[in-house]
Amino acid sequence: MSKVEPVTGRDGGAPDSSGPRKAGAFDVRVVIAWLIGFYGIVLIVLGLVVDTAEDRAKTGDVNANLWAGIAMAVVAIAFLVWARLRPVVIDPPPEPTDP
Repeated sequence: MSKVEPVTGRDGGAPDSSGPRKAGAFDVRVVIAWLIGFYGIVLIVLGLVVDTAEDRAKTGDVNANLWAGIAMAVVAIAFLVWARLRPVVIDPPPEPTDP
């Protein structure tokens, strides 16, 4: 098993809550990726399971659900990679000053 190191502050002590943080799951790119990915998976399943000759005739003998689902899954993965490589950094709130 892997050992998880606790997050410490700049001086090595308690966690630093005043520093910048990442948006994480609240990043809009992550939400978009999960939605597009979910619909992509649904289309992939439909393309593999429910593929009739009538549907293929409508699309010029192409399994449109399968290809659209694969494209959506690739876009979702790209959004997740983008959010992972370039996270949104939230600045800490300004400290109140005494009058």
